[in-house]
Amino acid sequence: MGRRIDLSGAEIRGDPAEDGGPPIFLPRQPAASPLLALDIGGTLIKLVYTASCGGEAELRFAKFERRRLDECFEFVRAEGLLGCNGTKTGSSKENMILKATGGGAYKFGDDFREKLGVSLDKLDEMDSVVSGANFLLQNVPGAAFTHMNGKRNSVDISPDNLFPYLLVNIGSGVSILKVNGNRKFERVTGTHIGGGTMFGLAKLLTGCKSYDEFLQLSQKGDNFVLDLIVKDICGELVCQKQGLSTSTLASSFGKVITSMKKLTDYRSEDLASTLLSAFTYNIAQISFLVASLLGLRRVFFGGSYIRGHKSTMENISYALDFWSQSQNQAVFLQHEGYLGALGALMSYGGPRDENLTLEDSQEKENTQESAAPPADVTSADEHNDSNIFPYLLVNIGSGVSMIEVIGKGKFERIIGSHLGGGTILGLARLLTGCSSYEEFLDLSQRGNNLAVDLTVGDIYGEHGYPKIGLPASTTAASFGKVNSSKLSDYKVEDLAAALLNSFTYNIGQIAYFVANLSGLKRIFFRGAYVCGHEKTMDKISRSLKYWSKGEVQTTFLCHEGFLGTLGAFWSYENMGIDGLASHEVIREVLLGAPYTGQFPSVPLTQEQDDKIQPLKWRWRGCGMTMLF
Repeated sequence: MGRRIDLSGAEIRGDPAEDGGPPIFLPRQPAASPLLALDIGGTLIKLVYTASCGGEAELRFAKFERRRLDECFEFVRAEGLLGCNGTKTGSSKENMILKATGGGAYKFGDDFREKLGVSLDKLDEMDSVVSGANFLLQNVPGAAFTHMNGKRNSVDISPDNLFPYLLVNIGSGVSILKVNGNRKFERVTGTHIGGGTMFGLAKLLTGCKSYDEFLQLSQKGDNFVLDLIVKDICGELVCQKQGLSTSTLASSFGKVITSMKKLTDYRSEDLASTLLSAFTYNIAQISFLVASLLGLRRVFFGGSYIRGHKSTMENISYALDFWSQSQNQAVFLQHEGYLGALGALMSYGGPRDENLTLEDSQEKENTQESAAPPADVTSADEHNDSNIFPYLLVNIGSGVSMIEVIGKGKFERIIGSHLGGGTILGLARLLTGCSSYEEFLDLSQRGNNLAVDLTVGDIYGEHGYPKIGLPASTTAASFGKVNSSKLSDYKVEDLAAALLNSFTYNIGQIAYFVANLSGLKRIFFRGAYVCGHEKTMDKISRSLKYWSKGEVQTTFLCHEGFLGTLGAFWSYENMGIDGLASHEVIREVLLGAPYTGQFPSVPLTQEQDDKIQPLKWRWRGCGMTMLF
């Protein structure tokens, strides 16, 4: 047993915008020798430690890039953080123990022993993150706030009305946790498209050396230079007919497809702005879908990649508010990047692993093909008009549209995603110089995404993260292993493989969540970016099998029909969408087919307009989107 920290009366002092966050004053904590805890993540090392200021104790914060471990060691020595720190198992310095969490605590334990003469008491990362979040929300007034429309507002959280809530932790990847209480939580899901993805691609596209530099670039850029918006696709007329804003985002990086520009022709600021909006919107969308599935309205965002950055918080807040129709509100945490380290610090003075226990995880990695047959599998003879409906139609064009088809001529556009085929091909052209989608797919077949993707094994070691069922081979952060800012240091084949893997799995994850929310067991995929491309279809199929545990049937619709999983051929008429597919303008606009040129600005016929009306999209009480 070591010294326990007295947290009563904790109070934030200083400028909230201060780098690393202002100190937290601990009025009842003795100003004695310091305590130090660390969170060693995939890219950053976060430190939280007690210090004396004018005879009073306070919590202070510091961070270092993981590749600069020696700088972290020097800081610990210079600040005198080893003097009587932590828990001792004997009289010698070598027996001193520091609390640490994160995958790096397992990988770099020997380095701490050799360089600092201390051992690391390795705490579970998810336990520590939730413990840190609960500490802030229950003990520190002003720790929670919103940031929207340029205004930062403090949120008063009553400890009696805190649980349950959704915690979205944005690190190299993203973990999404449902927190039910101080000792009750579960990791619901996660995504490999997180801060490590943004930073990795930012290095390759802009040459930036640090994440803070990337954020500074993004503030000076214009994402509309590279992003395809609704007006670019269908002109102002259709926008007016559908009540769409002409500036609604349709496809991130979608304009690159029809541009003759090379990477060097774009401003680094515009590239950075496009990256930031693309991935923060995606994180917000997935958070909305998960919150809707769990019936939660309170969503907190934490993690070291937020960093109090205004545009990051604005993007997340806007997107969550938009998709949820203001039913969900994004709430941010002061010191959001130090949740794990704070949780580790809280464990001083308690028995090993006292603070939290992880409930049964809702997500288990399965690298093998599932032996269980998909739900609702029917024979070829059973396929008929009466049992095919309802189903989810996912069209992968420049963006992605998801439409529930409930009967012949009856459609409801549920949601969409701006990360579609246009995003894949746009980024592929910038990163690899390929001239067509077929060339990109050919490159991807000869590449190895693990050359640039960060895996769970890279963070936690060869055993992975078994407590939540993630083996070492699981992708933790797409492009998270990118260390060099020189594009020439990487093979174009590996970059293409990472792009295809990243975005197809993302589309599959979102499609599964949407189908789950709507109670649909069948998902049909179509669009020029998927049909006829075996590699793309294989990736999507694997993604759906993984996310749904084999419970959702996945088939692909190509040209005027599709070859089903059991060999049944279906036409658009059988599918109930022949009217929708027969009109080029409607198909291009509402199903998000690849943009190839300007559409003529001609009035819609009454027949075409009638086809649009059934697609007035809605989300049953949960919100709506107008992204393609």
